[in-house]
Amino acid sequence: MRIVDVNEFYSPTGGGVRTYLERKMTILAEMGHELIVIAPGRADGVEERIGGGRIIWVKSPPLVFDGNYRLFFHEAPIHALLDDLDPDIVETSSPWRPGWIVGNWKGRAPKVFFAHNDNVAAYPMRWFERFAAPCDVDAAFSWYTRYMARFLEKFDAFVTNGPALAKRHSARGLTVHAAVPLGIERGFFSPDLRDEGLRRSLLAQLDLPEHGQLLLGLGRHHPEKRWPMVIDAVETAGQDLPVGMIMIGQGMHSGRLENRIAGSPHIKMFRPVYDRPRLARIMASCDALIHGSDTEPFGLVGLEAIASGLPLIAPDEGGLFELADPLHAETYRARDVYSAANAIRRLFAREPAILRAAARHAASRVRSDRDHVADLLACYTALIGGEPGLFRAA
Repeated sequence: MRIVDVNEFYSPTGGGVRTYLERKMTILAEMGHELIVIAPGRADGVEERIGGGRIIWVKSPPLVFDGNYRLFFHEAPIHALLDDLDPDIVETSSPWRPGWIVGNWKGRAPKVFFAHNDNVAAYPMRWFERFAAPCDVDAAFSWYTRYMARFLEKFDAFVTNGPALAKRHSARGLTVHAAVPLGIERGFFSPDLRDEGLRRSLLAQLDLPEHGQLLLGLGRHHPEKRWPMVIDAVETAGQDLPVGMIMIGQGMHSGRLENRIAGSPHIKMFRPVYDRPRLARIMASCDALIHGSDTEPFGLVGLEAIASGLPLIAPDEGGLFELADPLHAETYRARDVYSAANAIRRLFAREPAILRAAARHAASRVRSDRDHVADLLACYTALIGGEPGLFRAA
C-alpha cells in the first residue's frame, strides 16, 4: 500500500509530528508498505529515507510567527504530485489549506482526514475560560465545526488519534469513522530502569529526604499545559507532604515558569532531555507523572510514563484521562488547583507496594506504535476494499 500524507505540520527542525511520521514511515516500510510525506519547504526537493519512504518538499511561504513552519498555498503543484504518485490512500491532518487541497483532488485514492488536535479546545476555550463555560465557548465557535463539516464532505473518512478527540468531535455533530489510538516505541521505557540512586539525587536537589515523593512534570512550556496550576497544586500538597517536582521541558513560557518557581525549594526546572535512554531512566526513577492539560489530544507522555511504571495524576478531561486507570492513577477536576492537590495526596496515601505493582502491570500492557500502524492499516484496507463494517464509527 502506498500512503501519501499532505502534511503542513512537518518541519525540518523537528517536533512531535515529524517524530510521529518518521517512525510511522519506518514501521510501514518494515511491513512492506510505503509512506510519502508532501511537506511545505524553502525550496522544491526530495529526501529519500533509508529503509523506505521519502519527503517531497514543495516551495511554500513561511508561517509569519514561527519560521520553523511553512504554509501550503497553491493546489496545482500538490495535485500534480498526487496524480504522479497515484497513492492508495491520501492523508492530511490540517484543517486549513491542506484540508481543501486534498479534498478537491480528483484521484482514485480514498481521502482520509486524520485529526491530531482540537483547535477549539486548545485555543478559544482556554482564552475565554474566565468569561464563559466551555459549552458556551463551544457554541460560540460552532462556525468552526460547520467549516470543518464543509471540507470533510469531500473526504472518505474522518479518523482521530484516540478516543478523547473522537468524543469531542462527535459531540459537535461530526461523523468520526474511527479512533485509532497512538502508541509508543516501547523498547526505550521500562520499570526496570528505575535507579534508586538517581531518585535520591533528584530528591536531594529538591531539598527533600529519601522518603519524599518525586513528581515528574514533562512537556512543553505552553499555556495549554497549565503549568502554573500544576505548580500551585504541588506547593499546596507540599504543605503537609514531603513532595516535590522536577520539570523537564522548554517553550514560550519557560521564563515565566522559572520566575514562578524561583522561591520554591521543592520544584526545579531542567532543560529537555533528548537522549531517550537517559530520559527513560529519569522517568522510571520518579514516583508519579503529573499533568495539567485538559485539552491534550492523546497524551503520548502519559503512555511513556505508564510504560516506565509511573502512576498518573491527570485532569478529568483530555487525552490523559483516557489513560488514567483508577488502579494506577488519580484524577482531578480540570483546571482546579485544590482538586489536583488532593489527587496528589490521595495517590501517595495508597499502599506503595500495591500501587507500584499495579503500575508495573500496566507497563506490560502499553500500546506500541506498531500496534497503532497495524490498526491504521486494517482500517485503510477495509476502506479501500469498501468494507464499511470493518471501518466502523468511533
